[in-house]
Amino acid sequence: MNLKIGIVGLPNVGKSTLFNALTKSQQAEAANFPFCTIDPNVGLVNVPDSRLDKLAAMVQPQKLIPASVEFVDIAGLVAGASQGEGLGNKFLSHIRECHVIAHVLRDFESDDIHHVAGKVDPAQDLSVILTELILADLESINRMLERTGRKAKTGDKEAKKDVELLERFKEALEGEKLASSLDLSDEELVLSKRFALLTQKKFLIVANTSEDRLADFSVDAFRGRVQAADHIPIVPICAQVEAELAELSDEDATEFLQSLGVDKSGLESLIRTAFALLGLQNYFTAGPSEVRAWTIRIGDKAPQAAGAIHTDFEKGFIKADVIAFDDYVACDGESGAKEAGKMRMEGKEYIVQDGDVMHFKFSS
Repeated sequence: MNLKIGIVGLPNVGKSTLFNALTKSQQAEAANFPFCTIDPNVGLVNVPDSRLDKLAAMVQPQKLIPASVEFVDIAGLVAGASQGEGLGNKFLSHIRECHVIAHVLRDFESDDIHHVAGKVDPAQDLSVILTELILADLESINRMLERTGRKAKTGDKEAKKDVELLERFKEALEGEKLASSLDLSDEELVLSKRFALLTQKKFLIVANTSEDRLADFSVDAFRGRVQAADHIPIVPICAQVEAELAELSDEDATEFLQSLGVDKSGLESLIRTAFALLGLQNYFTAGPSEVRAWTIRIGDKAPQAAGAIHTDFEKGFIKADVIAFDDYVACDGESGAKEAGKMRMEGKEYIVQDGDVMHFKFSS
């Protein structure tokens, strides 16, 4: 699966600068005025994973294919968006298509970049964003209740279940709580996906800070200033640093990060956090034609992992040959792992582990 991360926030908080840096492009116009981004910009980014490079160095394949993440730079949100202010509903519709929402909050001062609210206040910025998403969800729920309620009155059992769940969501939202705050049963969780509620999506906060504060950035201190961020993952990033990294070779980028006292790029931190939020992991296939990373959910069994390659692999799954990544490297590849008894034959109930190197056998 391709992870899709929507980058959102108020105008002039650094969304487009961050998007351009992460995607190593200049697709998104970054300007000192609101709504310079109208239609969303989309860019594919390779998932940084040193394990893939180690496999490629050993196997020497014709192709190396990393897992990828799709970033979407969405137009700046303002108070009243749920009622059509700014770019309003067009903005909100783009959010619905993303798996994870990355809320960019500005945490740096600059005389050259005007803040739409007149001052830098990440707590207020997040409050505006969450309020508009809540209001948009309430509007959607009221429409669905009107439509579904008519069906429920005819005795439709499924419609009655929908109405009950919608009413629970409405009560939470009217209490200024996110839809994701509800404790749902497995059945309710499946039902709720049909509603496509914005505040039920997974989201994280990108604290766009300055270069001189990046190494010493305190997530706890930031969370203390932004009370609404309680329990929400926070990723400190300096968009300007990411822009500089985008221009450097891998070796120079590593040296630059070390000079700043930072151990990994904002891109890597952001992707890792998004993977953890959605419960995702990678396994690998390795052969002379290609070494490739495949993204699956944590807990997926071998047939589901095979299905990431092709649905026919899942339907006709017979077995999988599996080598743990560490064993693959320690034994200097597949042949060595096989000789050392580190290659296992696994069936349909095998739960795939992060980093597994796998080959599938299936019937067509």
